[in-house]
Formats: sequence, structure tokens, C-alpha cells
Amino acid sequence: MINSLFVINNVGDIFIEKHWKSVIGRSVCDHFFEALNKANSPDDVPAVIAAPHHYLISIYRNSLFFLAVVQSEVPPLFVIEFLHRVVDTFTEYFNSCTETSIKENVVIVFELLEEMLDNGFPLATEPNILRELINPPSIVRQVMNTVTGGSHVGTHLPTGQLSNVPWRRTGVKYSHNEIYFDVIEEIDCIIDKHGSTVFTEIQGVIDSCCKLSGMPDLSLSFVNSRLLEDPSFHPCVRLKRWEGEKVLSFVPPDGNYRLLSYHITSGTVAIPVYAKPQISYHEGGSGRFDLTVGPKQTMGKVVEDVVVTVPFPKQVLNVNLTPSVGTCSFDPVKKELVWEIGKILPQRLPNLRGNMSLQTGAPPPDESCTMSIKFKISQLAASGLKVSRLDIYGEKYKPFKGVKYLTKAGKFQIRV
Repeated sequence: MINSLFVINNVGDIFIEKHWKSVIGRSVCDHFFEALNKANSPDDVPAVIAAPHHYLISIYRNSLFFLAVVQSEVPPLFVIEFLHRVVDTFTEYFNSCTETSIKENVVIVFELLEEMLDNGFPLATEPNILRELINPPSIVRQVMNTVTGGSHVGTHLPTGQLSNVPWRRTGVKYSHNEIYFDVIEEIDCIIDKHGSTVFTEIQGVIDSCCKLSGMPDLSLSFVNSRLLEDPSFHPCVRLKRWEGEKVLSFVPPDGNYRLLSYHITSGTVAIPVYAKPQISYHEGGSGRFDLTVGPKQTMGKVVEDVVVTVPFPKQVLNVNLTPSVGTCSFDPVKKELVWEIGKILPQRLPNLRGNMSLQTGAPPPDESCTMSIKFKISQLAASGLKVSRLDIYGEKYKPFKGVKYLTKAGKFQIRV
């Protein structure tokens, strides 16, 4: 399926390449570089590029391109999902997936890629299975390997590879049996100048951390499962039971994993923040900018990590703005203002105001403003998704029913 994998930095240099079948020259990436030069930003590069004799499938994460080369037609989403799994595996092993971390652990990188693909087909992609195959890096192990000439490859075959549950290793034991679930949702919306919502979409995931002994069997159901559109499940989920009963029935992997991802487009979502811009352009090459951002009074939650991005028209040469909260920066080349607010306090609403310098003789630009606001809110489920019941079964467990919520809404814990 996958013949080669190239890792490319944002400068356009190929610093890692791995081949599984026959060696493919780097010249195959020329079609990708042509598309990169035509794109306005790295995110705009097409995920699938058809070359004369190959297909180039890529993802862009952490300022790096992971480019897979295939010679036959395959489902592109299958390859894209594998590339994301590669990035997640590197992040779990090295705490980050950057050019520096990959170069510092290049031996482990090749060992991982060799185990994750067998002759170009995915084989072992679960982190708990890979940890038994390839030992994570550590200073002590690195010194021992340097002295003895050893490698990070384990001496025993993972126990999970020999069972009908390949994503979970056997013989797991914990002194405290518990499992954590974290519901994370992102809101993508467009609001017009009158404050009315034009478009809303919610992208959500349910991440879990399992620390249960033995081979537990869990069932998770929702109050309003009909909200979930196009759900994507971990291989451990039994699809037939979800299709028939809308219940997540699964034997969880050991450690961290993503149980479910979904998106929601139906229903109304209350946008928790508002923005009030005031822009005016005057004759003589000057202008005035005033922007206030605040939380909705009916929300009752703290808005954190707020970042406002404002693209200015090409007639604007420079800005001189003073924020009441946070810091702001202006890129005169991109004509883009970035205002990092941080946490919004209702008693002190963030305000940004100042003057703008315009090109002399140029026609005045439109006074309308398009901006992007990113923020984070804990203890808030935007979609209203609620868990109704979680059951756990197994030799070591008594039947358990219910959910114990932690301090963050959408995050709950089961402790047996």
C-alpha cells in the first residue's frame, strides 16, 4: 500500500525518508513542492496529489509535512489516518513531534516505522503494543545501548499480538483501577456584523486514559446520541451494537487512546463571546481602530486563552494600537494583527484601540472588519452531549453503573 514516507520541514528540506518496498527517488516530491509553491499557506496544500506514476498523500502538523507515496489506488483517508497515527506515536514517545525531536531519536523513529508497517501495510499502531516492541527512549537506556551496542527493540513478542484483542496487552495489573474520559469540543462558526450566526459546526473527540487490570468490558451510552454525526471509532468499539442500540461497547486499550471523534452541524449553539469593532478611515492617510471583546453575560464561565486575529486591507501600512489587556503584534507584510488576550475578566473587558497609517493617494478601504477569535472554556459542553450510563464488566469487577464527574464538565472518571 504505502511505498515510501518522506518527512519535510517548512523550509522544504527532506530530512527523513523511509522505504518499505523499493526505493523511490526524492524527485517524486517535485509535484508536491509545486503544489506547495502555489498554495497561499501550508494548510492549503491538497491532501492528495496525483503524479504520473504515484499518488502523494500528505498531512501538515507541527510545521512538518508527512508525505506518503503510493503506487496503487487506496482509500486516501486510510493513509491520512495512518499518518496522523505516526505523528501521535512520535509525540507519545518523544513528548513532541518536531524536526529536532525526530533527529535526536532517528534510530527509534526508523524502528517504529518498521514495526508500524509490514511491507507497506499497517501492522502495529497501538501505543501500548509498540511500547512492548520498541522501548521508549531514556538516558539510562541510551547509555547502555551505546556501551553494549544494543537497540531499543524488545526481546519478547507483545502479548496483545497473540490474542483476539490486539490493541490491549494481557496481564495488565494496577493497584487502583480507574478510567478517565475527556470530552473535547471545538466550535467553528461565522457571525455577521449584526451578531447573527451564519454557520456553526462542532468538532468533538472523546479521549480516554485506561488504568484497569485484566480484560474489562465497558458499555457507554449517551442521553442524546442522535447529535453525533459521522462518528469515527477506535477499532475496539463494536460497530454492530452502536448501529443497533447507539451504545459504545468496547474492551479499552491500556493507556491513552482516542475512543471517538464526531462532528455536529444540527441545532443551535450559543456563542460564548462577542466582539464589537469600530473602524473608521479618514482623508490624509489615517484611520482609527477600536475593538472590545467580552463574554456573554448568560454564560457564567471563564473564557481563557483568547487570541484575536484581524486581517487588514492592503492600504494599511502600519498600526499603533494599545491593548488594555494582553499583548498585540502587527505583521506589515501579511497585514495581520494578532492580539493575545489570555483570560477575560468580566469586570475588566479587553479593549484595543489606536491609529492606523494608510497609503497616501489610495482609495479608502471598506470599513467592514473580518476577524477570527480563538478561545478555550472549561466546564462547558457546547453541543450539550451528556453521558447517561457507563457499565463495566469483567472477572475482577462488580457490575458498575453511573458516572462520577470531575471538576471539568465533559470530563468524568470511573474508579472501581
